[in-house]
Amino acid sequence: MGNSDLRRLDREIQATTKKLEAVRRGESWPLNGSERRAMARALAGGSYRAARGRSTAGAEEQIDSLGSAAEMRLTAELTALHGERQRLITEAARDKAKKKSTGWF
Repeated sequence: MGNSDLRRLDREIQATTKKLEAVRRGESWPLNGSERRAMARALAGGSYRAARGRSTAGAEEQIDSLGSAAEMRLTAELTALHGERQRLITEAARDKAKKKSTGWF
């Protein structure tokens, strides 16, 4: 394990945290391709129904569920990154302890 691995993971953790905050604010840039397409379909369907004077409840519900699904995906990514970072730190500490135990002191 090198410091570069930790720095890379730290950068990914920061980027994922920013994406998660953006999704919670309702921004669409952190969404992946399939989520964007589904969001566009829901917006188009909702605007069509609104233009016809009908209820947009279904489209609004779909948009909300897409946002929560994206939030869950990013939270899972963040949890995995934190777990990987902790694994690297533990592995480095174990290697360091092994080297110390085999030395003179």
